[in-house]
Amino acid sequence: MEKRVKFKGWRLPMLLLLPQLVVTVVFFFYPAGQAVWQSMFISDPFGLKSQFVGLGNFEFLLADKFYRASFITTAIFSGLTTLVSMGAALYLAVLADRLIKGSGAYRTLLIWPYAVAPAVAGVLWLFMFNSRVGVVTWYLGLMGYDWNHVLNDNEAMGLVVVASSWGRISYNFLFFLAGLQAIPKSVIEAAAIDGAQFWTRFRTIVFPLLSPTTFFLLVVNIVYAFFETFGVIHTITSGGPQQATTILVYKVFSDGFVGQDLGSSAAQSVILLVIVGALTIFQFKFIERRVHY
Repeated sequence: MEKRVKFKGWRLPMLLLLPQLVVTVVFFFYPAGQAVWQSMFISDPFGLKSQFVGLGNFEFLLADKFYRASFITTAIFSGLTTLVSMGAALYLAVLADRLIKGSGAYRTLLIWPYAVAPAVAGVLWLFMFNSRVGVVTWYLGLMGYDWNHVLNDNEAMGLVVVASSWGRISYNFLFFLAGLQAIPKSVIEAAAIDGAQFWTRFRTIVFPLLSPTTFFLLVVNIVYAFFETFGVIHTITSGGPQQATTILVYKVFSDGFVGQDLGSSAAQSVILLVIVGALTIFQFKFIERRVHY
């Protein structure tokens, strides 16, 4: 029988909810409201005066070809980052789950990269792929390949995708490993007795039972790719070459803090918030139907 706590009045529940409500209002609703308000004005670089333009900032953005191109760049970047980080994490989790000796050491080593900040991870990968002193670049040169992500769009995108995925693999690995260990061994053993091979068992039994974990990580990783990869892109490419790696969140920074166009930057943040919210609703409404709990 499930026991539930019941309060006689409303004061105690509100008092218990008050800290979380204050944090939500101060750090989410108030900044979001400020961004919406700021998006309707054009300010001078010094912030001394502003002019009300209504939806003029949004109309300007939607007519800007560079801003429209950042949508495509963001879609490619977030899709590749999510696919690489989740695919590698699932593969490593399956291997770690099958280990008997030394499994604890392997799991600890695989978790360590998650402790590295995105900006620091970007610097590490930048050193390795530096066109003049990078170790990986030097070995690629020995094989006859001239690596230069400063000039090559595809190489720049590939580098920021790998650098962004590297630190996220550990996070996904933890959840996939926990999901694998929660699957009843009797189900897998029964399929093995029936003659099902490893990959057949994984495709027909293990992966469907991991669908709740996979769906959760899909939502979290897409949000991560949209927002938390700013440090990696800023340290490695700064949005270049020729805005080939300028995703939406980096363009907010570039136009607002570098270009000092605060109204346009606020409008971009509002659009980004709406896109991420709509994408999350779409995932829960349509993709979650394929999830079996």
